[in-house]
Amino acid sequence: MKKILITGALGQIGSELMVALQKRHGFDNVVATDIRKPPQVDGIFEVLDCTCSHRLHETVIKHDIGTIYHLAALLSAVAEARPQDAWRVNMDGTLHVLEAARIHGCSVFTPSSIGAFGPTTPADNTPQDTIQRPTSMYGVTKVAGELLCDYYARRYGVDTRGLRYPGIISNVTPPGGGTTDYAVDIYYSAVQQGKYTCFLRKDTFLDMMYMPDAIEAAINLMEADASKLKHRNAFNVSAMSFAPEHIATEIKKHLPGFTMDYQIDPVRQGIADSWPNHMDDSAAREEWGWSPKYDLVSMTADMISVLKNRFGK
Repeated sequence: MKKILITGALGQIGSELMVALQKRHGFDNVVATDIRKPPQVDGIFEVLDCTCSHRLHETVIKHDIGTIYHLAALLSAVAEARPQDAWRVNMDGTLHVLEAARIHGCSVFTPSSIGAFGPTTPADNTPQDTIQRPTSMYGVTKVAGELLCDYYARRYGVDTRGLRYPGIISNVTPPGGGTTDYAVDIYYSAVQQGKYTCFLRKDTFLDMMYMPDAIEAAINLMEADASKLKHRNAFNVSAMSFAPEHIATEIKKHLPGFTMDYQIDPVRQGIADSWPNHMDDSAAREEWGWSPKYDLVSMTADMISVLKNRFGK
């Protein structure tokens, strides 16, 4: 089989997707890449900056790549602090990946985000096809990326597929500069310190997903029957929608002494307020069988159990 390439393999999604794909296809068939080399990594690893087109083509040819999971990007809060860098990494990197896929016959997975929506998008049951006018640089790059993938599929026949991810919660990797990161950090702080200071208002609803579901969604979409995909790119996917006050209540069921206060970050609050409360993911469910396994209750139980064991609590 042709090999699988992952860009941004040391990031939140990439690090766990790498392990899942290695288990599924074998260590010799997955090539992990990032802009820095980790002290230790199992399997094939290449240092690769996806904004360097020449190195990207070299890597695709060297390893006989057939599928690219393009995860390298600057996330929402970081992108807003460094908008020019965000455009360069998020857009130039995506263009180079799509060009490599066009020339070398690869399929491409590119994650989009709830950040692709804006304040004029319907906030509740956000449709698959709706107005997208984001007000953050991260959102601008995600919308542009969706359109670029659609263009390469229509114009050149590149098999491009993608998901609009909600906030993703992991018990393996720490937060990476996203607006939804409170929903990761709160568990670590709850287990280690028994308290948390939240940077969003207590009533800020956002779509969320546990990492095992996020990984399965990406792989299942890439392995789905192409003839059944009407949308192909940027499928809405969600597993749960909650506000900080709800996750705190659920944590208290496991850690009764847990407390949370609030110190609102205007930048991240503004970004969150422009995003949907809950997306309609019926297109993903109908076209390729999307069905999450975790909700807030089951995810919280698993997160607390894993982190307690890890930190000896």
